[in-house]
Amino acid sequence: MLAYPFSAARTASSRFGPALGRWSGCARRGLATVSKDDGQDGKKMRMILLGAPGAGKGTLSDWLLERYEIDTIVVGQLLRNEITRGTRLGQVAERTMKQGALLQDELVLEVVQPAIEAKKDKDWILDGFPRKKSQAVLLDEMLGKTGDELNLVASLKVPDQVIIERIEDRFIHLPSGRTYNRKFNPPKVAGKDDVTGEPLSQRPDDDPAIVRKRLESFHHENDPLLAHYDGALVSFRGKTSKEIWPHLSKAVEERFPNLPRRTTPRSP
Repeated sequence: MLAYPFSAARTASSRFGPALGRWSGCARRGLATVSKDDGQDGKKMRMILLGAPGAGKGTLSDWLLERYEIDTIVVGQLLRNEITRGTRLGQVAERTMKQGALLQDELVLEVVQPAIEAKKDKDWILDGFPRKKSQAVLLDEMLGKTGDELNLVASLKVPDQVIIERIEDRFIHLPSGRTYNRKFNPPKVAGKDDVTGEPLSQRPDDDPAIVRKRLESFHHENDPLLAHYDGALVSFRGKTSKEIWPHLSKAVEERFPNLPRRTTPRSP
């Protein structure tokens, strides 16, 4: 496993590509889907961002989207959309999330698969899936059916206590999924979304007791998941998204030198 600590002095270019490349074609871990030549041969960015609830996946994804012409598939937002619409899947998701538990793989796939298929011609980041090894295997199989492949597996390493404190100060713009933190990433106007000016709210599952239970579930499932991607995994360590961002952005830039830069503002 590779790691970017608070002050990573060495560049990723001499370590990152070879580490992915030597696992290419390794069916044992499903890593036949990991390619070392993406960004240089016209293939699309296929990135997954792993990390505990509240680790900063949404914030870092937003910052990448502001820099590059890429899309993001935020599984949590897809599920919240189902909850808002009151669908059968949304009702099950709401009950499960309030309990701090993980949804069954088949239910998550109901929203993940069509979202991935809809973005087959786009560069994308998948946020919030997979969360356990069985889901990683399903993702490998799903991508393999269309000849697609992962080319960056990034893991955010943030201490649990930092996450608990962060979530207490976290607010979200429910329609878009944009996230803010009163200490680390505050909105320009308190209580208002930067883009639309609409009110922000806290998620119902952001209660500290529920968060602790979610973190317990996360760690139970995360170790086997990281082992599944062993050798292709790049870890980014920090207490805040601003500490992690320089190392993550550097890895993306070196991994995908031809990724198009955004020239127009993102739509809300």
